[in-house]
Amino acid sequence: MEILDAIILGIVQGLTEFLPVSSSGHLELGAAILGDQKLPEESLLFTVVLHFATALATILVFRKDIVAILEGLFKFKWNEETQFSAKIILSMIPAVIIGLFFEEQLEQFFGGKVTFVGFMLLVTALLLFLADKAKNTEKGVTFSNAIIVGLAQAVAMLPGISRSGATISTSVLLGIDKNKAARFSFLMVVPLILGKIVKDILDGALTYNGDSFGYLSAGFVAAFISGYFACTWMIALVRKSKLTYFAIYCTIVGLIAIFAGIYS
Repeated sequence: MEILDAIILGIVQGLTEFLPVSSSGHLELGAAILGDQKLPEESLLFTVVLHFATALATILVFRKDIVAILEGLFKFKWNEETQFSAKIILSMIPAVIIGLFFEEQLEQFFGGKVTFVGFMLLVTALLLFLADKAKNTEKGVTFSNAIIVGLAQAVAMLPGISRSGATISTSVLLGIDKNKAARFSFLMVVPLILGKIVKDILDGALTYNGDSFGYLSAGFVAAFISGYFACTWMIALVRKSKLTYFAIYCTIVGLIAIFAGIYS
């Protein structure tokens, strides 16, 4: 992989991890356009590096929230911070189950299935459109909400379904305040990303050689910087109910991907 390709894919990952347009779907489309023929193990390492970069970007953006949550947890009381952490754990369960027991089945949806990605982008577009029409409230995330949003996150493991789009849209459609929906959506994914990285390391699924240092570093920096700005921007967009623009974008890209997949 060339360094320029790594930077492009890093920027794509950083933007699409937070903007509701599906990072996995765009990485699939980007790899198809760039003609990426790397071995699965090498591609997996690069993907893990990019996701780690966006996880760090999320931690940086929400650093005050995370510090407050940790301080609340160490009080060892059933306070707001402890309850929020419990909701995060609940929301992780569906994705963890899929990741642990259905990983091989999930991988079958990847690997250049451009048409499938296109149809999933249309699903994302519909969710965003519906969420943008929902009325804003001051309601917070309940425990039952956390489970439902967690199910949406599990479905978003499919390429083309935006994780942030699915979780934020589901939250808003459940009547949750848009700011709280965005905050919960971004914070709930950090433990999953870090857990997945640890699992891949322990499983020995990641392979590294010195020749890949250059493009891995370039991809990491590109994903981190673009991810930081995309996360900040997305919070403002959700607050202002501007998700319809992304619904239009996902519709256009989805239709292009479908036609490209059918007629290629």
